[in-house]
Amino acid sequence: MKHIDVAVGVVLSSENERHNQDRHFFICKRSAKQHQGDKWEFPGGKVDAGETPEQALARELTEEINIDVKSCEALMQIRHDYVDKQVCLHVFLVTEFTGQARGAEGQESKWVSGAELANYEFPDANQAILHTLAQKGLCT
Repeated sequence: MKHIDVAVGVVLSSENERHNQDRHFFICKRSAKQHQGDKWEFPGGKVDAGETPEQALARELTEEINIDVKSCEALMQIRHDYVDKQVCLHVFLVTEFTGQARGAEGQESKWVSGAELANYEFPDANQAILHTLAQKGLCT
């Protein structure tokens, strides 16, 4: 079975908004052609050979959503088996960044409140992230 390490960024909105109860998260929609296509996800991507997950996160978020990570913290690690592959998600909470978040690769993307996250279909491996965010009180 193929094994893939992925760096995932749970990107929180600006400092002022993060202190309000209505936190916002940046999510992107996977293309129909991708594995788990047409589902929403927290941005990120594959950890390349010789990269740490933190380095991959910084690179991927610059390429994928046009931001430069200034501060992040490890949130969790998830191993999930799909029929065709095993993924290990290295999940980070991105609390400070520069740039204007947008779908830099043409993908649909948006800021959504923590309460709204439940209205979007995420890949199975992301369910543990949503659960952890709720447990930490970040999805209120």
